[in-house]
Amino acid sequence: MQFASPEWHHTLTSTNQVLLQRLAAGEDLPTGFVLAAYEQTAGRGRYQRRWLSQAKRDLTFTFLLRPEAQGDRLASLTLAVALGVRVALATFGVEARTKWPNDLLVDGCKICGILAERAGQNLVIGIGLNVNMDEAVAARLDRPVTSVYLQTGVEYAVETILDALLDALPVWLDRWEEAGFLALQQEWTVACQGLGQMIAVGEGDHRRRGILYGFGHAGQLLLKNKNDKIEEIWAGGVDLLQ
Repeated sequence: MQFASPEWHHTLTSTNQVLLQRLAAGEDLPTGFVLAAYEQTAGRGRYQRRWLSQAKRDLTFTFLLRPEAQGDRLASLTLAVALGVRVALATFGVEARTKWPNDLLVDGCKICGILAERAGQNLVIGIGLNVNMDEAVAARLDRPVTSVYLQTGVEYAVETILDALLDALPVWLDRWEEAGFLALQQEWTVACQGLGQMIAVGEGDHRRRGILYGFGHAGQLLLKNKNDKIEEIWAGGVDLLQ
């Protein structure tokens, strides 16, 4: 696939939300369309959690994908995106690990989140990446976070980081489109944090505990429970347990 030149805006509520609204209004946008904002006023992650970013210092963007793949294969789309982001971050000297199904971590601290949403045949994939977040801002958040700046001591223009991501992502998206998770499995298994460790997965009253045993044919998480049975988990946040 190829990405179009990013359409930048100074301020948007949420790049995912705005792109979904434009599609609902009938705007004819091509696959590979990229909507980016220097500031989001209502950024969000999975389960409607708020995504916080600093204006012009952190990267928030969404791209449009209209894949031929359907069904179970769609479950591994965010895994392909995460691997592409990981490769791009490495070019800046940041060694990130993936966290099923849609995060990237550095030393256990979140640096990037991915949110995929569907509208008919359209998929919008939002990426929030902490680029120039400093220690003072990171300390105010309710979970461990980091940024490219905190890892390298170098500040980067968000446009530079976006260009690197758009260079790295097509390889992984093409591989995913062609063969689904099987084309990603080896790299994902190496990159994923928590394999073989005790985890809690799910939300609220539906959280389950067990060993992160591996991943199924479509990228679903395989959880080994206390009875040594393997459960398939298709969605939910993962927390590593001591």
